[in-house]
Amino acid sequence: MENYEQIATIMKALADPKRLKIVDLLSTADSLCACEVLEHFDFTQPTLSHHMKLLEKAGIVKVTKKSQWHHYALQEDFVEDFLVILKELLIKEKSIS
Repeated sequence: MENYEQIATIMKALADPKRLKIVDLLSTADSLCACEVLEHFDFTQPTLSHHMKLLEKAGIVKVTKKSQWHHYALQEDFVEDFLVILKELLIKEKSIS
């Protein structure tokens, strides 16, 4: 395990309850526009943009612009890749001496 910076970036992005809820919402749809995500929160569009930029920087979310709206989706391989990272970090094979 060598990429501790990348792991820390992902963990920091997921450490906020609002961002966890965003990830949960995105896991139920192919993509959601910002207005659809905002329906589930009591904060402004600039606050949503801040959260989404952190999730995008961590490689969790991808953003596409369709006409005037930003659409958000989970990165295709994020879940599988993250589970592999966690397994490599937390589960070590014990060597027999």
